Amino acid sequence: MIVGTAGHIDHGKTALVRALTGIDGDRLPEEKRRGITLELGYAWMPAADGKLIGFVDMPGHEKLVRTMVAGASGIDYGLLLIAADDGIMPQTLEHLTILSLLGVRRGAAVITKIDKADDALLQQRENEVRALLAAHGLDDYAMLQVSAMNGQGIDELRALLLEQARQTEDTREDKAGFRMGLDRVFTLDGVGTVVAGSIAAGSVKVGDSLCLAHAPERQYRVRSLHVHNRGVEQAHAGQRCAVGLAGLDRAEVERGQMLCEPGIAQSTQRIDVWLQLAASEDKVLRSGTQVHLHLATQDCLASVAILGQSSIAPGEAGLAQLVLQREIHAWQGDRFILRDASATRTMAGGSVLDVHGPVRYRQTLERIAYLHTQHADDAAERFQGALAFSPFGIHGRDWLRSAGLRDWPFDPLALEDVVADEAGSWVVSRQRLAESERAVTASLEAFHARFPEDIGPDRQRVRRLAVPRMPESLWSSLADRLRTAGVIGERNGFLHLPEHGVQLLAAEKIVAERVLPLLREGRFDPPWVRDLAATTNLPETQLRVVMARMTKAGEVFQIVKDLYYHPDVVQQLAGLARSLGQDKGSVTAADYRDATGLGRKRAIQILEFFDRIGFLRRVGDEHLLRPGTSLFPSAQD
Repeated sequence: MIVGTAGHIDHGKTALVRALTGIDGDRLPEEKRRGITLELGYAWMPAADGKLIGFVDMPGHEKLVRTMVAGASGIDYGLLLIAADDGIMPQTLEHLTILSLLGVRRGAAVITKIDKADDALLQQRENEVRALLAAHGLDDYAMLQVSAMNGQGIDELRALLLEQARQTEDTREDKAGFRMGLDRVFTLDGVGTVVAGSIAAGSVKVGDSLCLAHAPERQYRVRSLHVHNRGVEQAHAGQRCAVGLAGLDRAEVERGQMLCEPGIAQSTQRIDVWLQLAASEDKVLRSGTQVHLHLATQDCLASVAILGQSSIAPGEAGLAQLVLQREIHAWQGDRFILRDASATRTMAGGSVLDVHGPVRYRQTLERIAYLHTQHADDAAERFQGALAFSPFGIHGRDWLRSAGLRDWPFDPLALEDVVADEAGSWVVSRQRLAESERAVTASLEAFHARFPEDIGPDRQRVRRLAVPRMPESLWSSLADRLRTAGVIGERNGFLHLPEHGVQLLAAEKIVAERVLPLLREGRFDPPWVRDLAATTNLPETQLRVVMARMTKAGEVFQIVKDLYYHPDVVQQLAGLARSLGQDKGSVTAADYRDATGLGRKRAIQILEFFDRIGFLRRVGDEHLLRPGTSLFPSAQD
């Protein structure tokens, strides 16, 4: 459990931590000289079962609220300190507002310096503090009175914290990826660069590879871990941790950055949020307001766009989009604070709903309804809400990354009315899938009405006509699903409705019987139309018409203009491409040229044909096998 001490300057936060732990949180010479906390201070005391309670001593000066917010972002339990002789002061109010807006619902109000007040004043202070807590919805906060000078009440406070630590169950998602905001960066002889912070989620072990969230391509090995000055092999969420990283130069990292697992690293400049406006604000919050965003140890300027309504009133909450002046790193559910543009007061706080807010259509009724589903605490409930508003489903890995998860905390395929592609990458609701199925059959009906002599369009053309935004892997799975169910038919890569067919005329069948053997004999290098015409003594113009009809009937494949292949030969060519793809991971023109014995130009033409009909997928200069494709099945299929 991490405990954060908050309150006005000189209300005894550092002294209280020292009385509880024996550790002085002020570590800088200037802090010692001036007697005030300038940076976050850290201390700890033992709890049950060998565990430790960590303390984050947050500065109370009004000019250091940014530092205070960075410390408060990672705490589990808040201690709000109010000096008996001073009472409630401006930073008392702001710190309590921050704790409330960050969702720190567990905590205690501690009246300090009780050796400087009589019983009547102490009773007055307690009444004032209880009223303040009630106004912020924190009635459940415990109330204690202590003196760090004579030790009065310290044992009672220590007992309370130990009991809270004992009752604390780690409710953080055990599938969460590691991430930690950096509030300290330094170097140590023999260790190198060390970064420190409060672990927000996940766990990390010595030997793991981590990255700075803004540069996931550069990874660093965890050389050492220290939790509260003790070397450990593993650290987890809810702990203060120092991480020694091999290969990280001190000049490459600074406080305020995020350290995380490479698999969840992401950046954004536009986040959709649930926003609570502080009750202390004297006017409503409107779109266009400039604010300072504080999220974990990060901060930047942002502009507010209210969603679904014109404004948010003081003490009320609503949806908003924050448009940031620079990229930050956030994950769904992260808590944040907003301060005014001059960074003089705390205005609002809330939680992240969507890490990648849209530029357009952010005010549609469907978008607003979707965002409301993302305010749920349960991950499975949020996922189902996202599915309901995702016409073409959700890419599982992208969703996990946005939520900061390394693995599923639930089985997405066990959810009601959910299906996935064969690779398990895309998940879609049955209702949305049914809408796509209807779009496919409607597109085929329209195509057949317009081109009755065509067998049908190829797979990729159907996708462009019916579901152009559907991901490739999900489209392949949908087409196979419809074909298997008999909803559509497929012939040589061309899709059609079951009742639709193309029959060659009697004269065309005679030509086909003469041409097909010649194409089969030509194997990988069949004769061009002009050569076929010369061999069969048919006019080129007539032969082109018949070959086009044969293509529409699925009797031959057209690779390029005037070049046709027999289906059996195309099956062989597809088998060679499949073998190369399985052996080497991809197919290149050079490898395919060597495998077929053809020239480079012809090899490229055939590979591009396979791309066009959906058997392969081009990425740069390589051609990848499409997983789960039903085209040209191998003998083992």
